Amino acid sequence: MKKFVASLFFVCFILLLAACGGTESTSDDGAGEPADTEEPAENGEDTTTESESETSFPEQNITLIVPFDAGGGTDATARALASAAEKHLGVSVGVVNRTGGGGAVGMSEGANAAPDGYTVTMVTVELATLPHLGLAPITYENFAGIGQMNFDPAAVTVPADAPYDTLEEFIEYAKENPGLQMGNSGTGSIWHLAGASIEQATGTEFNHVPYDGAAPAVTALLGGHIDVVPVSPAEVLTHVEAGTLKTLAVMSNERSPAMPDVPTFAELGIDAVAVGPWRGLTVPKDTPPEVIEVLTEAFSKGAQEEEFIEFMDNNGLGIVILDGPEFEAMMQESHDFYGELIPELGLNE
Repeated sequence: MKKFVASLFFVCFILLLAACGGTESTSDDGAGEPADTEEPAENGEDTTTESESETSFPEQNITLIVPFDAGGGTDATARALASAAEKHLGVSVGVVNRTGGGGAVGMSEGANAAPDGYTVTMVTVELATLPHLGLAPITYENFAGIGQMNFDPAAVTVPADAPYDTLEEFIEYAKENPGLQMGNSGTGSIWHLAGASIEQATGTEFNHVPYDGAAPAVTALLGGHIDVVPVSPAEVLTHVEAGTLKTLAVMSNERSPAMPDVPTFAELGIDAVAVGPWRGLTVPKDTPPEVIEVLTEAFSKGAQEEEFIEFMDNNGLGIVILDGPEFEAMMQESHDFYGELIPELGLNE
């Protein structure tokens, strides 16, 4: 009995000590929650570590993949934007051209790159068309958007000495001479779709000649190897101004600021689908959100730099800026649109 009483007294003593110790370690707000065991920072300084509040990205140079040849509108846009964004990133942005497959080679490489933000890809409208043509397994779903920077209409352009000066005359000539050579930037490319849309709307028939990009197609036009190209104003503007080429019309509802005197298909009463390229930046889909945020902010600021705006204006390239989520939504809409158009044109057979 004496042992039991002694044991009971000892237990009560231990519990009393524990209660006293707990009172000293609780916060003084009366809530009864344990107080922070870390000593408070002096002068109220934030003790959050760098990894908790911000990313150290980027710590090395960034590669920007362009899926078409150097010299075309996509390449020019990418290089101008890379230059404008470098000061906002604090590292160099090196542009590399990965051509082939109407853009599929370069975009596939970008989609399969390490999702660390150090490989950025300039994707184009072909990302929305190639899957429906069975020419590429990737879609917008393989990427996370950084932002859209550009949109341009198709400009139907011919040699300056061609025997037609208006779109109406060209269509009449094409009907009388079926099989005119129409260059494009690759089978299933946006310029191929533009040409097919013209055929559908006007009852004409062309022989479509694919090239690895618009620049080689324009070169072929200048050399007399083909008869016409439907490419962006930027890709023919200098030649039009030099008097070696002439643009008959643009495939849009509004005139191009780069060619304000050139009529639109809509003005001429031709019900052609208004197709044209868009361009934007992406990274692989599993790239960390904080890295995407850094890239989005830097390239968005770059797109608003005077040097970039002046370059785009001087070269006839249209500026359209959408942030990452907006660009992803636009890519999905474009994917769905061409998913309907391509079967209608019979290009997926």
